Amino acid sequence: MTVLILTSEEDVTADMVVLRLGEAGVPVVRLDPADLTNGVALSGEYVQGACRGHLSVGGRLVSMNGLRSIWVRRPGTPAARAVQPSTWLTEESAQALYGMLRWSDARWMNHPDAARRARHKPWQLHLAQRSGLPVPATLITTFPQAARRFAERFPDLVVKPVSGAHPQEPPRAVPTSRVAPDADFSAVAFGPTLLQRRVAKRADIRLTVVGGTLLAARKPADPDAHPDDVDVRFAPSVSPWQPVDVPPRVAEGVLRYMADAELAYGAFDFAEDADGIWWFLECNQSGQFGFVEMDTGQPIAAAIADWLAGRPGPDDGRANGDRSAAS
Repeated sequence: MTVLILTSEEDVTADMVVLRLGEAGVPVVRLDPADLTNGVALSGEYVQGACRGHLSVGGRLVSMNGLRSIWVRRPGTPAARAVQPSTWLTEESAQALYGMLRWSDARWMNHPDAARRARHKPWQLHLAQRSGLPVPATLITTFPQAARRFAERFPDLVVKPVSGAHPQEPPRAVPTSRVAPDADFSAVAFGPTLLQRRVAKRADIRLTVVGGTLLAARKPADPDAHPDDVDVRFAPSVSPWQPVDVPPRVAEGVLRYMADAELAYGAFDFAEDADGIWWFLECNQSGQFGFVEMDTGQPIAAAIADWLAGRPGPDDGRANGDRSAAS
């Protein structure tokens, strides 16, 4: 049985997992959907009530019925590197590839339907609240007056994108920024704006979840940092990430979130305040983990490899991301 990894050729994070799978003797096929019709081929047959499908990658033929798991890591746009790419060819290739993969018996990390839904930040905030995780007061609006009133109730705010990275080429990360006290909110009318109460944090928390395995890391905030340095991705810091225990109530809420979201993998970001409360900021269903593993030594790549190989971790049945029955 083979593990299929859908990702780009240059993906160091995926390389870490491929290495672990190789050490365990688990067959792996790595495929970038961008190479469809130009190095990657597929075929599906529906005859007399039976479905059969095959993928050809670099001359290697793999049966879709022989897949044990599928890791949707960072796949490229289907057929983007075809000899004559087009929007039509991309849609045709996506329908063919993902449509065939959906009827395999493989389990997904993460299933495309669950992953697509999990990207929506408003839904994340609702699900986190429902799961019992603390969520800072948040407003998403195109009403300038609503933004002004929210700022009156919560004078110390940050603004962040609703969708994540700006869709330029290459994609550009948009930092979370502090809102000035005298901010003019009239521009809110021109696009949805996410305002959130700023958490006066003493540390950033990255909690990586693989099935039922929870691996948390903590980066202390620089006590001399400027108050406007609110985004850990851009704020200067000399402190490395360090392993940290997950509070029981947070662990319970996170596992409930994963189960309700039908995710097998999630990278949670929290802000820890002076009282030790972990405030939920977001969950990235395909977030990076290499930088955490390098700092902490936590076996995140090994945990992913074990999950893909079918070796369950603790409480793996509570959030295993298995959508094969529903696909």
